[in-house]
Amino acid sequence: MSSKNRPHLNFSLKKKTEKFTDNLFQTLFDADTCVAKNIEQLEIDFEEIYKLACKVDEDSCGTIWKTFLSELPEILENLNLDAQELVNNDPASNNIEEVYMAYPGFYAIAIYRFSHELHLLNTPLIPRLMSEYAHSKTGTDIHPGATIGKSFFIDHATGTVIGETCLIKDHVKIYQGVTLGALQVSKQLQNVKRHPTVEDHVTIYANATILGGNTVIGKNSIIGGNVWITESIPQNSLVYHKAEIRLKQKK
Repeated sequence: MSSKNRPHLNFSLKKKTEKFTDNLFQTLFDADTCVAKNIEQLEIDFEEIYKLACKVDEDSCGTIWKTFLSELPEILENLNLDAQELVNNDPASNNIEEVYMAYPGFYAIAIYRFSHELHLLNTPLIPRLMSEYAHSKTGTDIHPGATIGKSFFIDHATGTVIGETCLIKDHVKIYQGVTLGALQVSKQLQNVKRHPTVEDHVTIYANATILGGNTVIGKNSIIGGNVWITESIPQNSLVYHKAEIRLKQKK
């Protein structure tokens, strides 16, 4: 078989990125971890995976890592707000430690916030590998290019999809099976906003589908389960699917 068109892939990059991702999460949240020692190891690991991911320009690795490291305190602050939002709104949550350790939605958000920062720094491939690792562990698919504000809440997590150009503002709550996607798939739309905007204090319940780059969900709105939305919704709206019930006719 001809190998001319086969890409040059080193699959150790995938496994090493997954290990880097887990170590990064643990460094920020495990009280028994020596942060300084772990940061040193993370820098070594990042340099290794960066060299595997970048076939052209390896010189920017140090600059990207230093910038990423300088942003970690703010990322941690935002993640603490995300965790607190879950504690404040989920009656099944007993404490913030439970959120850090047992909530797949929080893990997915954490890996998104790490990968998003690396995405903004034009890091090749690594942000997508990180987001896909979180996807495989939680069932939540958040593209690292999405823009998500503070105090973000994903409950149950499984089946949630958030597209690359999605804009989510502050204090937004999303439940399982929600899709924030594009109306159509076309390579010509690569640099166009394809995914919706969700404004402040919006709640989106299970299995709702919201599509389109021009679609805006106005602030303080509630989107009920199983709805299909392709047009903007005014602020303070309640959108829901009304089931039709018919009694069986007796023979």
